[in-house]
Amino acid sequence: LEKGDVKLKTEALKKVIIMILNGEKLPGLLMTIIRFVLPLQDHTIKKLLLVFWEIVPKTTPDGRLLQEMILVCDAYRKDLQHPNEFIRGSTLRFLCKLKEAELLEPLMPAIRACLEHRHSYVRRNAVLAIYTIYRNFEHLIPDAPELIHDFLVNEKDASCKRNAFMMLIHADQDRALDYLSTCIDQVQTFGDILQLVIVELIYKVCHANPSERARFIRCIYNLLQSSSPAVKYEAAGTLVTLSSAPTAIKAAAQCYIDLIIKESDNNVKLIVLDRLIELKEHPSHERVLQDLVMDILRVLTTPDLEVRKKTLQLALDLVSSRNVEELVIVLKKEVIKTNNVTEHEDTDKYRQLLVRTLHSCSVRFPDMAANVIPVLMEFLSDNNEAAAADVLEFVREAIQRFDNLRPLIVEKMLEVFHAIKSVKIYRGALWILGEYCSTKEDIQSVMTEVRRSLGEIPIVESEIKKEAGELKPEEEVTVGPAQKLVTEMGTYATQSALSSSRPAKKEEDRPPLRGFLLDGDFFVAASLATTLTKIALRYVSLVQEKKRQNSFIAEAMLLMATILHLGKSSLPKKPITDDDVDRISLCLKVLSECSPLMNDIFNKECRQSLSQMLSAKLEEEKLSQKKESEKRNVTVQPDDPISFMQLTAKNEMSSKEDQFQLSLLAAMGNTQRKEAADPLASKLNKVTQLTGFSDPVYAEAYVHVNQYDIVLDVLVVNQTSDTLQNCTLELATLGDLKLVEKPSPLTLAPHDFANIKANVKVASTENGIIFGNIVYDVSGAASDRNCVVLSDIHIDIMDYIQPASCTDAEFRQMWAEFEWENKVTVNTNIIDLNEYLQHILKSTNMKCLTPEKALSGYCGFMAANLYARSIFGEDALANVSIEKPIHLGPDAPVTGHIRIRAKSQGMALSLGDKINLSQKKTSL
Repeated sequence: LEKGDVKLKTEALKKVIIMILNGEKLPGLLMTIIRFVLPLQDHTIKKLLLVFWEIVPKTTPDGRLLQEMILVCDAYRKDLQHPNEFIRGSTLRFLCKLKEAELLEPLMPAIRACLEHRHSYVRRNAVLAIYTIYRNFEHLIPDAPELIHDFLVNEKDASCKRNAFMMLIHADQDRALDYLSTCIDQVQTFGDILQLVIVELIYKVCHANPSERARFIRCIYNLLQSSSPAVKYEAAGTLVTLSSAPTAIKAAAQCYIDLIIKESDNNVKLIVLDRLIELKEHPSHERVLQDLVMDILRVLTTPDLEVRKKTLQLALDLVSSRNVEELVIVLKKEVIKTNNVTEHEDTDKYRQLLVRTLHSCSVRFPDMAANVIPVLMEFLSDNNEAAAADVLEFVREAIQRFDNLRPLIVEKMLEVFHAIKSVKIYRGALWILGEYCSTKEDIQSVMTEVRRSLGEIPIVESEIKKEAGELKPEEEVTVGPAQKLVTEMGTYATQSALSSSRPAKKEEDRPPLRGFLLDGDFFVAASLATTLTKIALRYVSLVQEKKRQNSFIAEAMLLMATILHLGKSSLPKKPITDDDVDRISLCLKVLSECSPLMNDIFNKECRQSLSQMLSAKLEEEKLSQKKESEKRNVTVQPDDPISFMQLTAKNEMSSKEDQFQLSLLAAMGNTQRKEAADPLASKLNKVTQLTGFSDPVYAEAYVHVNQYDIVLDVLVVNQTSDTLQNCTLELATLGDLKLVEKPSPLTLAPHDFANIKANVKVASTENGIIFGNIVYDVSGAASDRNCVVLSDIHIDIMDYIQPASCTDAEFRQMWAEFEWENKVTVNTNIIDLNEYLQHILKSTNMKCLTPEKALSGYCGFMAANLYARSIFGEDALANVSIEKPIHLGPDAPVTGHIRIRAKSQGMALSLGDKINLSQKKTSL
């Protein structure tokens, strides 16, 4: 420090600082530094010295200020008058951290002078210095608020204004309000950082003192037009809390919608959308938002699927008979748009969402169905099976519900029938046509369409002819048994025969149905047989002429017979299954006998079962809507006190929690969960003991999980009578956890204790383990470092899993896609099925998708589907199959198993472990 050049001195100074931070006391160095380092003009050294003076002990053991500090103080007075603005500014910042009034006293005139400095960096820090000094030692600068107020009036720079205004808010609120009311008309022209502070001030004042509202509401309205998105967002949020007048809500909602459309970041869009959804929850705001549905739909221009999903959901909740027509027009346009786009992988999912939304609209407002159906029917011939299946489901419901639309639907269905590419959709379309064709002409055209899609009859002969005519002798090998070999393996791997590869030369132009049959998909043949039977029986009842009756029935029987023949031949890739043979033979028998009982079963019972299913579904929807609306309607009991805003005392206003406080707490992860009535009790539950009571160092950790971070607050107690130096907490993690930084070493006096915080980041949902040890040196002892091993901390997966819901179809699709399955055998002492299910739901945070109705009643066994999603967006599915072994008596525990499926291995295993651990009910 004495001899070296600037570079060496810098290094030495850094070392000194680190030693002092580690608890070394270096009293001898103080004068050296004042003599040799303080006079240097190098900026790095100046910066390091500020750190040094901040941490070095400035008092003698009896609490008096050290003599040397007077020299330091003088040096800083010079620095405050230094021509370089960086040195002035950083010195001012350093003064914010000084806690000794005697040191600050001689510097006051210099600090005041800095307020007039030409450079904004100096002025900005001067304001901060004055504020902290005023807060800590008011006697040093009693006139600070006036000083700053005058400074504010003349100041031009935005950041200085913001700091000065912040100080006034905290030091003297009335002065801040006076300043604001003098310049309330120029608020538009201020910089965004100052505007944000103004919004916060208005919010606080109006909450503390409701009578001030009228003064500032205007200003908030103006800030909604601000150029900065952050200011608009805060202003809209504040406006909603200050006023519930429809105009205010409308302005705020409009502002939110603009933000969503203009912001490019998807996360911002989702957050603002959530705000809109919160607004909708309020019954009186809902009316206002209903008028904005068309604006909300502008958000659909975003390519992100999640944003679109939320937007459509919100629009659906807000739709009313006034705006349903416009909504349907926009959605139809969107659907047609998706038809032309092919490159984006989310287009199909988006189309599905649109179809579902239109479906719900037309179920709620039947007049709309006639407009929607023709557009949607085009999609039956779509390549994407899922979207087409949604359309089909919708058409089925519509044709059953709205009698007046039947002719239209049947006509459209016949138009698109030949273009359908997917076998599932084909079956559905066949069923609808068979069920709802009621005129002679329709029945005839169905028959024509079926003939058209089967191609030349009899199939077997025509196919054999084709092959004989077209195949050259050397290629004939591939047609025979080789094809069967392929399927033996292929059937195992693929679900629908559509995906199996056909030899290219047979690819010419096969009619669709014929293609399905030659691929070995005979289930479609069975449904075709049923359809033919239905329409033949109906035709017989419509047409009186015996000859025409017989020819129609004969044609239907011929089609079935030729399909049976094809199934038994070696042409298709898979031979026909026995079930399908039985079904087709049954249909042939029914047609040959034509008994009235069969006619009833085929033509009436099927439709009845459909209408029962639809009405049950409707009931369920109505129930859930009723629950929703009950949640929303705020009921006031007859004797409830009425609270008037103007008459409430200040302390009663606490019901309106301070938004800024709340958002700050949420960001720091200190949100008190509502359930924990006594926060201390809940905290103590999470304390893990890491070492034993007889270890030289005792440690325990409080594990705090906040979404993606885990904070370990470790208490370390020195139980020996020696000083422990370099006491370090060393941690390592297992699983998807990452240590953010290493905790720094400490020095512990005898019987002293300290808290060490360590941050761990979490990357995915699986059980993690944190393990480690504490190492330390005993001062004065010559031995090596000592080490105390800590017990492991297990991170519970339940902190990341939240219940969620999805449709049956989505559940099945995910079940088929997810590759990790974990099967857990039920091993419990609970004897009631329902109680066991509830216990599992409670301990795994999952939601039961199987409706209450399906689970009610008692029959000795139960199956239910559960679903949850983690905060990282991973899905977890579970299927519970349990039964009550009756032969073991009434007290036998539940048996069975639970299958868990997830995309990642960690999730499946962790959930399985969780279920295993919590299966048994603990007796209280």
